[in-house]
Amino acid sequence: MTDLERDIIREILNIGLARAADSFAVIAQERVLLEVPNIDLLDSDDILVRVREYQSRHVPIQSDIRGDFNGTTLMFFSGQHIQRLSRVCLRMQTTESLEVNELQESLLLEISNIITGALVTQLANILKANIYGAPPVAPHGDVADIMQALLPEQQLQPLIFSVITQFSDKDNMVELPLMLFFDRDTFTKILEIIRSYDFLGSQMSA
Repeated sequence: MTDLERDIIREILNIGLARAADSFAVIAQERVLLEVPNIDLLDSDDILVRVREYQSRHVPIQSDIRGDFNGTTLMFFSGQHIQRLSRVCLRMQTTESLEVNELQESLLLEISNIITGALVTQLANILKANIYGAPPVAPHGDVADIMQALLPEQQLQPLIFSVITQFSDKDNMVELPLMLFFDRDTFTKILEIIRSYDFLGSQMSA
């Protein structure tokens, strides 16, 4: 993947996140900015290490992508995210912790559904693909074990990026890691579509 193709994918994700931020703001009850500052591509050997690293400091939420494209998303919420969202959305005063109750878990599932749903919709519109996101779930146990079971069979190509969440006070910016796993056939399809015509000229101005 070239630097230009990486930039185009980042712009596509930013467009999807801009729309997701509007829905997220309704839940958070304040203005929210979501943006993708960078994208990383990892080799298979590094995936499980990164997943375990994130899970040690975050609560994971998983959602599958189905249709013309096949993939999986993992969104990771930090203790700081959970604390702030619990306060503004649930009126709960909590400490910064990865221990969540049923109500907090439902909130994280809803937020993940909004954000990943907006991304999938944007990918479908721009790439002209028939895809949809499955309802998110909160996996328990070692998430890397789940991914390890998928990797040999599906040969997933990880597209990993951090979403920076900025609330209305502008001083509280929290990293929200989001991992996108596509099988290699899907990743190849996406690159072929991007290379087929001028996204920056015709799509980004639409």
